[in-house]
Amino acid sequence: MDVAGRAERRAARGPAGQARRMPRAERRAQILDAATRAFARGGFAATGLDDVAAEAAISRVILYRHFESKSELYRAVLDRARTHLIEQVGADNFTEYSIPAFVRAASADPAGFRLLFRHAVREPEFRDLTDSLAAYSTEVAHRHLTALIPDEDWAQWAARLVPTVAIEAVIAWLDAGRPEPDRAAERIADAVHGVIDAAQPR
Repeated sequence: MDVAGRAERRAARGPAGQARRMPRAERRAQILDAATRAFARGGFAATGLDDVAAEAAISRVILYRHFESKSELYRAVLDRARTHLIEQVGADNFTEYSIPAFVRAASADPAGFRLLFRHAVREPEFRDLTDSLAAYSTEVAHRHLTALIPDEDWAQWAARLVPTVAIEAVIAWLDAGRPEPDRAAERIADAVHGVIDAAQPR
């Protein structure tokens, strides 16, 4: 477990190692934080509610007061990660600031980012969420790229590929240990612009 996870677990415990009382919203946020870490390590199928409760340093009784099932908890984790991402990156347009914001969002919450774009896409039960996110990303990219790529067929091709390249580039960067964080967005933008260049008329 990482240092932040251990610190959260210590903070969650009161006297004699018992889970301390928290306001409901604070407890829910603590559970979602712990579940994000646990699911990002093991994936949905291999992670049980006991694992999440242990990560959060609470009992299953407390966990069930907030979430009735593992599926409900996992969906809540994904919804929160998606909301945080949209809040940081923006919802309606692709600009020069989008990729730096995308990298910052992933760096701030790598577990949530990996859940959205690596784990959840493998789970049929949650395909509605991941498919809607993919469709939305393609739509935003297409609105931007139609002004840059004159051929509509190639604009559609690039609109599908640009989000995939950006996502995989960020995940690879996280997996590589986040090298050169001050230049990561620039390098990832270079990869994205390579797609745009490839879609230009020949």
